[in-house]
Amino acid sequence: MSQDPMDFEWSYWIEWGRERILWLLAGHLLVSQVSRLLMEKYKPWCLMIYGMAACWLLLGIKGFAVILLHATISFAVAQFQLSLLTWLCSLILLSTLRIPAVEEAKRKWYDTENEYYLLLFTVSVRCLFCTSFSLEYCWHGPAQKSSHSFLWMLAYVFYYPMFHNGPLMNFDEFSKQMRRQEAFSLKTNLGILIVGVIRIFFWWCLAELMIHLMYIHALYSSAQPLEAASYWALGGLALAQVLFFYVKYLVLYGVPALLLQMDGLKPPALPCCVSLMHSFTKMWRSFDVGLHRFLVRYIYVPMGGSQSSPLGMLFSTALTFAFVSYWHGGQSYLWYWGALNWLGVIVENGVKRILSISLIQDLI
Repeated sequence: MSQDPMDFEWSYWIEWGRERILWLLAGHLLVSQVSRLLMEKYKPWCLMIYGMAACWLLLGIKGFAVILLHATISFAVAQFQLSLLTWLCSLILLSTLRIPAVEEAKRKWYDTENEYYLLLFTVSVRCLFCTSFSLEYCWHGPAQKSSHSFLWMLAYVFYYPMFHNGPLMNFDEFSKQMRRQEAFSLKTNLGILIVGVIRIFFWWCLAELMIHLMYIHALYSSAQPLEAASYWALGGLALAQVLFFYVKYLVLYGVPALLLQMDGLKPPALPCCVSLMHSFTKMWRSFDVGLHRFLVRYIYVPMGGSQSSPLGMLFSTALTFAFVSYWHGGQSYLWYWGALNWLGVIVENGVKRILSISLIQDLI
């Protein structure tokens, strides 16, 4: 039975996973468990070297050099300890991914378009990791600078399970957990691995069933069936789309989350089922937890957040969604998507504030 070919993201990562990435993740697991067993103290550096080797193998020397250059520039700019300068540097580095001449030059490095896209996706995610490290460097005092060395930045940026597609973990969480040395039990880890693999296999089977039987994305790519469908059918298609998106990310984030557990780290929570969501705010908080923590810590709170005036909160929320739209690619449809999400969050918060007024509560 043929599958729906229109979901690029699923087809792309499954193909790369089967070809190389799963094998490289298995290699990371082996290095991690051996280093935890024999030399726990040097685990971050063993994993860093492995991540750099995996990057070199998959993206080539030029792809590896681009990521190393981004990290070096970010670290150099962070030495000024100015958050605004760090953000400016991050946005400029991110903008280089959208310059046509640079895109064309990078395409020539690879034989296939898929290899170029792997570099593009990887560098986009690495930009967030570089930003997280640099801002933490700006915010910490001289006494903590040893834990924010360039070596620790490389250990963070080249940590392989989160390398190509996330999930995102802020540097302060990563470094605290990676430094923590705790009792290691191979038997316990084996149990976690077996249960985790069974769960991920179940989610993968479910996603494959959906993509082979439902053809949601193929239906969306043609206007004719959508125009002929009733409003109830369109609602059902929309629900099916977001449910598939949810199951897809259980797999795409489930694999690295399992490896983080095996490394003794606590991964960001996996996405919440969209059928349990009833608000924009909850959707943003509990679907991509790592990205939400990044946005709150580095954009929303520094810009005032919920502690500022209503106008300040509107601005900090707008800035957060503007960054999300730009980071995802900055195409016009993404700006519309970001604006609608911003509007949804603002309306919800506005209604909550109105309902919290004692007079309204008495009326209710």
